[in-house]
Amino acid sequence: MRLGVLGTMVWDRIEHPDAPTVERWGGLSYSLAAAAAALPAGWELRPVMKVGSDLAEAAHSFLRTLPAVDGPEGILEVPEPNNRVHLRYRDAHHRHECLTGGVPPWSWDELGPRIAGLDALYVNLISGFELELATARRLRAAFDGPLYADLHSLLLGVSGSGDRTPRPLADRGAWLGAFDVVQANETELALVAAGDDPVAVAEAAVRQGLGAVLVTRGPRGADWFAAADAPRPWETGGTAGPVARGTVPLAGPARTGDPTGCGDVWGATCFVALLDGRRLTRAMAEANAAAVRNLGHRGAEGLHLHLRTSR
Repeated sequence: MRLGVLGTMVWDRIEHPDAPTVERWGGLSYSLAAAAAALPAGWELRPVMKVGSDLAEAAHSFLRTLPAVDGPEGILEVPEPNNRVHLRYRDAHHRHECLTGGVPPWSWDELGPRIAGLDALYVNLISGFELELATARRLRAAFDGPLYADLHSLLLGVSGSGDRTPRPLADRGAWLGAFDVVQANETELALVAAGDDPVAVAEAAVRQGLGAVLVTRGPRGADWFAAADAPRPWETGGTAGPVARGTVPLAGPARTGDPTGCGDVWGATCFVALLDGRRLTRAMAEANAAAVRNLGHRGAEGLHLHLRTSR
């Protein structure tokens, strides 16, 4: 199995009321570390990302610390400054985000050759600008394997000063139809719903062909909407009958720690488990556990080792 991980590595500056200010890799680096920790033996990992020339060498240095990375074939260095984000946490679940720099979106001519040979693709819309809708549709039409997408910053606009603020999702049906499994948190799903009932929107998406909608809820675990609690949900979308739904709670009490990257770790872990044949709720339970372990480690450097050894 060769798994692609598409998104943007971001240089984070993080201010938290209960911890010292730090600067470190964030964004897709959390997804890559989590995927590397979860990959079965013999699987390969291909980062698919644009990186600004100002941080290209540092990005390659980070990638060299991860096992199973199949090389630089999926990476495109661009002259624009790399994405940098200033995160100011108010508490464990609320933060202010400001973006500077930013690599441009993928065109299909750039992206197509870099996903050749992949068996599955995890898409984490870290900046929200990685894919324009036309490119996402082209990806859906051209790629034969399962496509998992964390909507993430697709639901965030950016002001002239770089502040990230919530925005509704235009062309909701087209975006949801571009993937097999979609992940969002509660706030993001409400933005997707744009005033409609989020539960009804999730159920309608499954009836229209989406394999599953997964909704992360922090210390309350995660919800799911799918045709059934089965392996490979991308094979079961488009049900004419009732949509199944449920909640997968955390296995133990909620913990405190640094929440940065928890959703990224959750998604990568869940998708790897699904690809390895786990039922949906089992994969989500593994994702919950990995996200909880992430709370005990600050940053993506060394995270794959922490996720493996702290099980």
